[in-house]
Amino acid sequence: MIFIMSKWLDIFDGVPVRKVAKGSTLFHQGDPVQFMYLVCSGAVALERPMTDGVPLTLHIATANMALAEASLFADAYHCDAVARTDSAIASLPRAKFLAFIQKHPDAALSLIETHAKEVQAQRTRIEILRLRRVAERLDAWVNLYGEPPKGEWINVADQIGVSAPALYRELAIRRGNA
Repeated sequence: MIFIMSKWLDIFDGVPVRKVAKGSTLFHQGDPVQFMYLVCSGAVALERPMTDGVPLTLHIATANMALAEASLFADAYHCDAVARTDSAIASLPRAKFLAFIQKHPDAALSLIETHAKEVQAQRTRIEILRLRRVAERLDAWVNLYGEPPKGEWINVADQIGVSAPALYRELAIRRGNA
């Protein structure tokens, strides 16, 4: 007997997809939660506005990642969703998403597995953010993920919690250009 596990991504088969332009906001902190979102392409950041005016990036969802799934069990969003790149987003009403999960335990297990891996990644990010020096943070990130493709270093700066200029100074030092 062959067992085919339904993946939670299958829930979004045939769901309408909308384009979201870079810099656009999908939802704001305090908006009522109405949908479960899937990033089909691009990158969308979950940001919490801070009192100093600089948003704190909580998570960046990319292709085939859920967006704000923790909000499924909240009345309102606790952050803003801002497109970092032009993106395509599928949305499914929250009630339909939850009903599907209840009827398809294998999809629910797939979703739990996906979220467990994301929790592990977030814990790793926290460990990196606890390091004091840019060099230490960069070493830790590169040891885990390797060097990013050309043009993607700016994303590394965000992931390790440093400014782009600070990261580029460190990279220049490493290349002997400082």
